[in-house]
Amino acid sequence: MRGIVRPAAHRHGVAIAALAAVMTLFGAGGALGASAGGRPAKAAPDPPTAAARPAYLSRPPTDDIIYFLLPDRFANGDPANDRGGLHGGRLRTGFDPTSKWFYHGGDLRGLAEHLDYIRSLGATALWIAPIFKNQPVQGPPGHESAAYHGYWITDFTSVDPHFGTAGDLRRLVAAAHARGLKVYLDIVVNHTADVIRYRECPQGPCPYRSRADYPYQRRGGVHGAPINTGFLGDGPSHRTTANFSRLTDPDYAYTPYVPAGEEHLKVPDWLNDPIYYHNRGNSTFHGESSTMGDFSGLDDLMTENPRVVRGFIQIYGRWIDDYRIDGFRIDTAKHVDAGFWRAFVPAMRARAAAHGIDQFYQFGEVAEGHVDPALTARYTRIAGLPAVLDFSFAIAVRDLVTGRAGPRELARVFADDPLYAGGAAGAARLATFVSNHDQGRLAYFVEQALPGITARDALRRVELGYALLLTLRGVPVIYYGDEQVFVGTGGDVDARQDMFPTSTAEYADDRQLGAHGAAGWGSHFDPDHPLYRAIRRLAHLRLAERALRAGPQIVRRAATRPGLFVVSRTDPVNGREIVLAFNTATTTASAEVQVKTRSRHFDALLGHCAAAADAPGSYRVDLAPLSYAVCAARETR
Repeated sequence: MRGIVRPAAHRHGVAIAALAAVMTLFGAGGALGASAGGRPAKAAPDPPTAAARPAYLSRPPTDDIIYFLLPDRFANGDPANDRGGLHGGRLRTGFDPTSKWFYHGGDLRGLAEHLDYIRSLGATALWIAPIFKNQPVQGPPGHESAAYHGYWITDFTSVDPHFGTAGDLRRLVAAAHARGLKVYLDIVVNHTADVIRYRECPQGPCPYRSRADYPYQRRGGVHGAPINTGFLGDGPSHRTTANFSRLTDPDYAYTPYVPAGEEHLKVPDWLNDPIYYHNRGNSTFHGESSTMGDFSGLDDLMTENPRVVRGFIQIYGRWIDDYRIDGFRIDTAKHVDAGFWRAFVPAMRARAAAHGIDQFYQFGEVAEGHVDPALTARYTRIAGLPAVLDFSFAIAVRDLVTGRAGPRELARVFADDPLYAGGAAGAARLATFVSNHDQGRLAYFVEQALPGITARDALRRVELGYALLLTLRGVPVIYYGDEQVFVGTGGDVDARQDMFPTSTAEYADDRQLGAHGAAGWGSHFDPDHPLYRAIRRLAHLRLAERALRAGPQIVRRAATRPGLFVVSRTDPVNGREIVLAFNTATTTASAEVQVKTRSRHFDALLGHCAAAADAPGSYRVDLAPLSYAVCAARETR
């Protein structure tokens, strides 16, 4: 859960295209409309002509590799903004680099200084945790924490001073675009910071008021007509501004009020009116409360209100206008009613297209705790989200590399790809990952599942997980610090270590696989780290091989227990087949697998590959324990 209040390497041979050729293909191009600083001009320039169009603008999301980071924990380029222009102790400024719950000083300028480190890894896009102005500190006495993560927004129109200025963001985007890197902002529409209070619960959070216990009705307004807010959008529709008149009946919701002195804290100012919130108390994350309850106390917006829909289209459209952002990662998307997304998504696509950003990528967070693609796929069909984060993929890969399950589990994930809007093509747009800022890092899952595992064996399993991520279908997301193999001790703050020299004792004591001992107090931008090098090989191979980015995928073999997982991917233009083989067992694995009859001779792109098929349509795979191979057929006709 994001930003909640704190509770009481083995080697492979490589045969790939030169890095320079790959990065030329994927497009370093000039930035659009960059300037030195100050408030961005409101007037939007015309879309670039075909001749002047930077290559990254034409690159589809499926051709990208995303690097996800929290600016506060990445690099500190300007210590002058560490306290966000505020004065006093940590409960006023939010700054305390010794505590993992508070701001540490990372900012947009520091990120800009390390773009070459990210680009060299093979990433072609940045996903940046929210950079909008936040409530610096919130939480009950003794349990306060800071908004270093960015998910407690008060001003949706400004860059948080802890991260820098509007000029810093514009320069970052310009520098990224000059390197062919896209920029995806993490956005929030489900909630704002926790500002609204309820008179019925002056001492603490209110439990959720369900519609069954407190009928969802109104005395007044439009003849007491009910308002439909269900996720499926069924039943009568009353989506007019008149129908969203002030709701003050105590049997509808709690009695909200804004504390004195905070009446105009939120920006734009319309966000300060409690009419635009559900005011139902804390969500239980079941039933109607999933879209109408407060997320751990955060003020839950009534996103079914047309004024809220229009307002957020204006808010986030302006970020596209002013900064030429390439896409949005959408936080807590499952907790927003479907009708909002049906209006918002096409509006953002059109706004971006007006600036020549035809490949604007929008992917929503639909968090799930177990493997069930149906739970996430419905948001692409019913809510119209173009893509979502593939939690089923992440969980299945973790199960594979820890030995909790055999490859058959991951094969079942892919078998459900037709459930997504667009079928296999829609599933190819899913954002895949193995680590994240909420659940934890892959290395942590490996060590938890296999107590006593050696650092060498743990590192091999983490690399195997990244090999799956970077060669299979989807848009892969690398979580910052994984390439340096931070382990952590869990999710949330325990997986949000500093890349720059830390002052947090828990982070300095954290294990770092592939390094010598603990992570320590120093900097962690080591391009010679074994996993950095392994991820770089895999990423550059993906960028060089069209089959690994856009090729259809066929599962050739999937063991029920730890063992072989073999997949074929085919170049959609020339038909060239690439065989991907993974051994998740601790013993050698061998098998004859089906391939195309035209695939007779093979080159090893990574790992050990047989030079030829044993017979037309039959290819032998032999893999050492916890290893992988990428084998490309020569004959395609």
